[in-house]
Amino acid sequence: MMPTPTPTEVTSPSALPATMSAGQAGIPPVQARVSRVIVVFGTKGGVGKTTVATNLAVSLTHLAKSVCLLDLDVLAVGDVCRMLNLEAPRYLVELVPALKRAPLPAPTSVRRMSGPGRQAGLPLASSLDGLVAPHSSGVHVVSCLSNPRQINQLDPKVLPGIFQALKSRYEYLIVDAGRAFTDALVTAFEEANLILMVLTPDVVSLYQTNWAIETIGSLQFPIGMVKVVLNRAESRGGVETRDIETTLPCQVISRIPSEGKVVGMALNQGLPVVLATPSSRVAMAIRQLAELLVARPELFVERQAIPRRQTPQEVLSHEQVWSSRLPALTPADVQAGLESDDEIIRLKRRVHEGLVEKLDLKKLDLAALAHTAQAEQFRERTEQMIATLLAQEAGGVISSQEVRLRLVKEIADEALGLGPLEELLADPEVTDILVNNKDQIYIERGGKLELTTKRFTSDEQVRVVIERIVAPLGRRIDEANPMVDARLPDGSRVNAIIPPLSITGPVLSIRKFARTRYTQEDLIQFGSLTPAMAHFIKACVLARKNMVISGGTGSGKTTLLNVVSAFIPEGERIITIEDAAELKLAQTHWVSLEARLPNIEGRGQVASRDLFRNALRMRPDRIIIGECRGAETLDMLQAMNTGHDGSITTVHANAPRDVISRLDSMVLMSNIDLPVRAIREMVSSAIDVIIHTARLSDGSRKITAITELIGLVHEAEIAFQDLFVFRQTGVAPDGTVLGEFVTTGKLPTFLDELKVKGIELDELLFSPAVKTP
Repeated sequence: MMPTPTPTEVTSPSALPATMSAGQAGIPPVQARVSRVIVVFGTKGGVGKTTVATNLAVSLTHLAKSVCLLDLDVLAVGDVCRMLNLEAPRYLVELVPALKRAPLPAPTSVRRMSGPGRQAGLPLASSLDGLVAPHSSGVHVVSCLSNPRQINQLDPKVLPGIFQALKSRYEYLIVDAGRAFTDALVTAFEEANLILMVLTPDVVSLYQTNWAIETIGSLQFPIGMVKVVLNRAESRGGVETRDIETTLPCQVISRIPSEGKVVGMALNQGLPVVLATPSSRVAMAIRQLAELLVARPELFVERQAIPRRQTPQEVLSHEQVWSSRLPALTPADVQAGLESDDEIIRLKRRVHEGLVEKLDLKKLDLAALAHTAQAEQFRERTEQMIATLLAQEAGGVISSQEVRLRLVKEIADEALGLGPLEELLADPEVTDILVNNKDQIYIERGGKLELTTKRFTSDEQVRVVIERIVAPLGRRIDEANPMVDARLPDGSRVNAIIPPLSITGPVLSIRKFARTRYTQEDLIQFGSLTPAMAHFIKACVLARKNMVISGGTGSGKTTLLNVVSAFIPEGERIITIEDAAELKLAQTHWVSLEARLPNIEGRGQVASRDLFRNALRMRPDRIIIGECRGAETLDMLQAMNTGHDGSITTVHANAPRDVISRLDSMVLMSNIDLPVRAIREMVSSAIDVIIHTARLSDGSRKITAITELIGLVHEAEIAFQDLFVFRQTGVAPDGTVLGEFVTTGKLPTFLDELKVKGIELDELLFSPAVKTP
């Protein structure tokens, strides 16, 4: 504990400076000195909060300081005035209706608390003149409420303006905050430079104070701004001071002895104890506290703006900077050298480095911690530590609670999670996350790419996030293995590539796992297909036709595969094979198999082809391959031709006719020397229908063609016929693609087969004269 200074005698009221003479009715003029806000708080009634606040204010006044005492206790209303034998001329709550009607200044997340910036509340000066109750000691008192029933009328949104106006004229603003965690109290904490927690040496007060300090930390206020005042110290039978200092996480800066008779007599006289009995031990201790606060400015957390030069982002408010739904920046903004000008990024980096040192994050088993009941508790402790480090590194507390919470969360995410990607992963509207470098994070939302304003603090932090993803899977990424495929615990697919292959720095791509299981009704509502097309696809599934879903990257192949798979009857045994498990089938008799990549030593790989061969021994009714991309294509075609009808897979292709060329290439990857005609014969007899999907220019995803493979014709050519197509007719002024689904008038060659199997399909469904409904 820091030693307290030697007490000094209290100056008599006659020795007060002229500007603070007794009976002065007006508030002091605007002063250029830094203003301090001290919130006196305690959670237990009767610990002496108001006594400490009142006497501390008087003692500071006698040290030639201009002081305002704000009574913000919404439960014990009017106690400050009673202790000083004053009557409030008006109450702050009476100003609320007028202040709410007045236009508010543009929001800023970092209020500038020194110099001209403090004058934001000056228009309130005339109103404050009518609120101030001057005391003969020189203290000015402002009361908030006349009775506790007015608590709901005290809108905390008007309090920042009141604080600003008071701070522009007083060197010290003492706030008697009472003992209740209200919105008004949180606002006072946001304005405070110092929180004095008053407690008495008993177990109940100690317990409640410890809880209150934890609550303050959970609100992301730095614990370092909280100091303890032990009232009635050395009481008979009380808890020892050293035990209190060991139990509480905050420094005890004042011990006020127990002199109940002296304090009681002063209260009955309507005088502060420092004036009624200046030689008492209580008065001396409170004067020592006042002198300590004047002599030790480092006890206060300075509230100042984070210095930064103008950048292309200056037009955005700081509140916007931390939002995940920001207006997209232009490439020119990104290339403007923001890192060198952005002090916030450097601040986050310094806080993170301090956190690594304190928690030894490099040795922490985060993967194991994430699966224990201690994870939430550990994160809370980490966030409290970050809040304290943030205040220390910034030289002050960022005044906006929203921005402070945002900063603490982002730094905690970087330390314990995936940094700025955490919120993007949690946003259900985001389908892809693309990290080009530490300063460029793109997302896909609604089929459109947009650049966010989120950034990593460094390339090293991107590397840490990549390693955090791949390490639990037994993978590694380094110069010897600069590319890696992995997936997150929720199933999202991840690809990473680092220098020297990537010139701009580590690159990370995440295809988010869709948590919503869409139905055919959803796709119809989205305009991806029509009821007639859905009816035909369902008929093909029930008739056990082999189907390929084709399309480009991000065109919705997997989503459509999930919908098509839902048409499979419940009684059938379904086996799915995927590189990364994404399918979510509704059927109960479903076995999901997933390929395995090699480990760090390059061993243990199980390819999709191995799984497919094994699946043939598992008595499947249906085999669904998430995507054909290699040698397993030959096995799939052979299985389709040998009794395993009703199989479904997806293929990357630009059009239905390109599917054949893709299948040719993938069959040849199996290292079997087959002529093209043999491959085409295999394909034509195995595959019945191709459903092609596309992502259009407006971001929408549609089935652009349902095509039947008729069979092999001359020179190893396969005959096709389109049954349903989407014809684009134009683009609307807002960029929406215009078009319609139509039929070609051609009937599927297996229509009679469907009728034999009892599957009714009206021929009018394919009439060219009728647009698909």
